[in-house]
Amino acid sequence: MISEVRESKQKEIQILLKQLDGLVQIKGLPIFPEPKTGNPLWADVRELDLRYQIPVKKVTRFFDELGKGKIMATKCVKCNTIYFPPQDDCPKCRVSGLEWVELPVEGELITYTIISVKPPSFSHYPDYVVGIADLGEVNVTAWVQGPKEKLKVGAKVRLEVVKREPEGYLTYSLRLL
Repeated sequence: MISEVRESKQKEIQILLKQLDGLVQIKGLPIFPEPKTGNPLWADVRELDLRYQIPVKKVTRFFDELGKGKIMATKCVKCNTIYFPPQDDCPKCRVSGLEWVELPVEGELITYTIISVKPPSFSHYPDYVVGIADLGEVNVTAWVQGPKEKLKVGAKVRLEVVKREPEGYLTYSLRLL
């Protein structure tokens, strides 16, 4: 599934690079109008292809519980600070081995933005909303799902485990209530 998405993105990138090459030959500059707004964009001709590898040994439980439908955070036993995304060390107290806590699932949307100009790796998605919700003990940043007419600061949301398509992996999002 991921390899299919990657191949599709690589084909799109190759087409765009050919168009950019043509534009540079005509105008002498890699500047083109952004499709939605028409605003001029500079497209650097250097290609940067990144695939992140992040060590997760100390927070593997987060992914295990995500597979069970639970969204976990970590909590410092000394200062009671909750960390989300989870981490195993408290920078305030300089202690390791934080305890695991399940996050509350309901909260309130405190801010959001509609993403219409996307990085290439997200360009296959229609416009999407990213928001920050106050879940009481911690704020969570995530994609916001639900009817646009319910989208407003102060809206009630539910934190839930979802399967991100077409990649096919589990993640979490905020569902408008």
